[in-house]
Amino acid sequence: MPKVVVDVMPKPEILDPQGKAVLGALPRLGFEGVVDVRQGKRFELEITGDVTPELLAQVHAMAETLLSNPVIETFAVRVEPTA
Repeated sequence: MPKVVVDVMPKPEILDPQGKAVLGALPRLGFEGVVDVRQGKRFELEITGDVTPELLAQVHAMAETLLSNPVIETFAVRVEPTA
């Protein structure tokens, strides 16, 4: 069954307090060298049938209206290879 993935991230100009909290915790846990962290969301949609351009357009519309907040977030839609 095909899987379409929608990755949602805060826009670069939007503050990311969760990412900053992770960034602050990493050195305390002994992890060095990370200079920035941004936290986002990942949605995996299992699709019946073939992945067509029409279906991808529909997923794009889902991402714009429900899965993300276009004012403060960006998103990317991609098809995950099947095993």
